[in-house]
Amino acid sequence: MLVLPAELMHEQATACCRMLAQALRAQPGDQAVADASALERFDSSALAVLLDCRREALALGKRLLVSRMPRRLHDLAMLYGVADLLPSAP
Repeated sequence: MLVLPAELMHEQATACCRMLAQALRAQPGDQAVADASALERFDSSALAVLLDCRREALALGKRLLVSRMPRRLHDLAMLYGVADLLPSAP
Protein backbone atom coordinates (compact mmCIF):
# COMPACT_ATOMS: atom_id res chain seq x y z
CA MET A 1 0.00 0.00 0.00
CA LEU A 2 1.17 3.50 -0.84
CA VAL A 3 0.85 5.95 2.05
CA LEU A 4 0.44 9.68 1.64
CA PRO A 5 2.03 11.93 4.28
CA ALA A 6 0.17 14.06 6.84
CA GLU A 7 1.26 17.24 5.04
CA LEU A 8 1.19 17.50 1.27
CA MET A 9 1.56 21.03 0.01
CA HIS A 10 3.28 22.36 -3.09
CA GLU A 11 6.64 22.24 -1.31
CA GLN A 12 6.40 18.47 -0.66
CA ALA A 13 4.79 17.45 -3.97
CA THR A 14 7.92 16.63 -5.98
CA ALA A 15 9.49 14.53 -3.24
CA CYS A 16 6.20 12.75 -2.61
CA CYS A 17 5.81 11.95 -6.32
CA ARG A 18 9.29 10.39 -6.38
CA MET A 19 8.59 8.37 -3.24
CA LEU A 20 5.27 7.06 -4.55
CA ALA A 21 6.71 6.24 -7.98
CA GLN A 22 9.48 4.22 -6.37
CA ALA A 23 6.97 2.39 -4.17
CA LEU A 24 4.76 1.67 -7.20
CA ARG A 25 7.62 0.11 -9.11
CA ALA A 26 8.43 -2.16 -6.15
CA GLN A 27 4.82 -3.23 -5.58
CA PRO A 28 3.74 -6.50 -7.22
CA GLY A 29 0.39 -7.05 -8.87
CA ASP A 30 -1.80 -5.10 -11.24
CA GLN A 31 -3.45 -2.88 -8.64
CA ALA A 32 -2.07 -0.26 -6.27
CA VAL A 33 -3.85 1.39 -3.36
CA ALA A 34 -2.91 4.84 -2.09
CA ASP A 35 -3.94 5.37 1.53
CA ALA A 36 -4.84 9.04 1.98
CA SER A 37 -6.06 8.76 5.58
CA ALA A 38 -3.00 10.49 7.06
CA LEU A 39 -3.58 13.68 5.05
CA GLU A 40 -4.31 16.54 7.42
CA ARG A 41 -2.75 19.59 5.80
CA PHE A 42 -2.87 19.73 2.03
CA ASP A 43 -3.69 21.84 -0.97
CA SER A 44 -4.56 20.99 -4.56
CA SER A 45 -1.01 19.66 -4.96
CA ALA A 46 -2.28 16.49 -3.26
CA LEU A 47 -4.51 15.93 -6.29
CA ALA A 48 -1.60 16.56 -8.64
CA VAL A 49 0.45 13.97 -6.73
CA LEU A 50 -2.34 11.39 -6.93
CA LEU A 51 -2.83 12.04 -10.63
CA ASP A 52 0.91 11.69 -11.22
CA CYS A 53 0.83 8.45 -9.27
CA ARG A 54 -2.07 7.29 -11.44
CA ARG A 55 -0.08 8.06 -14.61
CA GLU A 56 2.88 6.12 -13.23
CA ALA A 57 0.63 3.20 -12.28
CA LEU A 58 -0.91 3.10 -15.75
CA ALA A 59 2.54 3.15 -17.34
CA LEU A 60 3.36 0.09 -15.22
CA GLY A 61 0.14 -1.66 -16.24
CA LYS A 62 -1.49 -1.09 -12.86
CA ARG A 63 -4.71 0.45 -11.68
CA LEU A 64 -4.58 3.03 -8.87
CA LEU A 65 -7.27 3.13 -6.19
CA VAL A 66 -7.44 5.65 -3.35
CA SER A 67 -8.32 4.56 0.15
CA ARG A 68 -9.83 6.83 2.80
CA MET A 69 -9.60 10.09 0.88
CA PRO A 70 -10.44 13.05 3.16
CA ARG A 71 -13.77 14.68 2.32
CA ARG A 72 -12.12 18.01 1.52
CA LEU A 73 -9.78 16.36 -0.98
CA HIS A 74 -12.71 14.52 -2.56
CA ASP A 75 -14.55 17.84 -2.85
CA LEU A 76 -11.50 19.35 -4.61
CA ALA A 77 -11.38 16.39 -6.99
CA MET A 78 -15.06 16.93 -7.80
CA LEU A 79 -14.51 20.67 -8.29
CA TYR A 80 -11.63 20.06 -10.72
CA GLY A 81 -13.49 17.25 -12.51
CA VAL A 82 -10.94 14.53 -11.74
CA ALA A 83 -12.80 12.48 -9.14
CA ASP A 84 -13.55 9.71 -11.65
CA LEU A 85 -9.83 9.32 -12.32
CA LEU A 86 -9.20 8.52 -8.64
CA PRO A 87 -11.62 5.71 -7.74
CA SER A 88 -12.03 4.62 -4.15
CA ALA A 89 -10.63 1.34 -2.91
CA PRO A 90 -13.33 -1.09 -1.70
